[in-house]
Amino acid sequence: MRDWLALVRPVQWVKNGFVLAPLVFSRRLLEPEAGFAALVAFAAFCLASSAAYVANDIADRDRDRRHPLKRDRPLAAGRVDTWRAARLAAVLGAGAFALAAWLGWRFSAVVAAFVALQMLYSAVLKEVVVADVAAIATGFVLRAAGGVVAVGARMSGWLLLCTFLLAAVMALGKRRHEALLIGDDAHRHREVLGRYTVALLDRMIAAAAAATLVAYGLYAWSPAVARKLGTERLYLTFPFVVFGLFRYLFLVYRRDAGGSPTDVLLGDAPLQAAIALWLGAVFFLLYR
Repeated sequence: MRDWLALVRPVQWVKNGFVLAPLVFSRRLLEPEAGFAALVAFAAFCLASSAAYVANDIADRDRDRRHPLKRDRPLAAGRVDTWRAARLAAVLGAGAFALAAWLGWRFSAVVAAFVALQMLYSAVLKEVVVADVAAIATGFVLRAAGGVVAVGARMSGWLLLCTFLLAAVMALGKRRHEALLIGDDAHRHREVLGRYTVALLDRMIAAAAAATLVAYGLYAWSPAVARKLGTERLYLTFPFVVFGLFRYLFLVYRRDAGGSPTDVLLGDAPLQAAIALWLGAVFFLLYR
């Protein structure tokens, strides 16, 4: 059972929290129908992302055997049969589309785009410099877009831009961790890792982090956003975003903790406090 859970990776479902963001920022959190639709959308993306994880592990099982950390994954270690894992991926995918169908064809289209992106990433994009990071970030954007469609909210360019940039920071931090961990043998595990350098990744992380803060700052101080959300004080949440992002960068650079953004989030109390305070401030400003 432990190996099957490791394949599905339920701990990674925290990433699908982006699906719930539109529910909050559309000010429909207290509407039961919208809340239920958002939870169904969250569940659909959990199943879809787990299906993608299993499929990716099947495709990478030989390569993962040469990785110092991934070689203990169930498929790489030979503890789970490949065909049984493939059947699990199919069941998870079918479950995701069954839930998506309940929410309508527009949401189903978003889930289909998400699954197609994961397949394209596993087959091609993960070996293309920069495109690999862009694909990961786009996956988060599709999660947010799915939440928008599920609750019937208006698509926000600000939401999608901030989501993309923040996800790019996390993806680049993951690449940096892998480059440092594997070192000169990076290209043997995955060719694209040999094309990155730590110095290049450092510059890209700095650029993406700066862009994230600028984008969120423009969003928080935007008069149009203030009219839409019914508050002119969203800028009060900006310090929590700054602290949270800087804390994440500290963990990446000083603790070498960028390998798994989920582990970073679940394992660092100051970062959790920043996120909790940000959420609390958002709830107070939008629902008071």
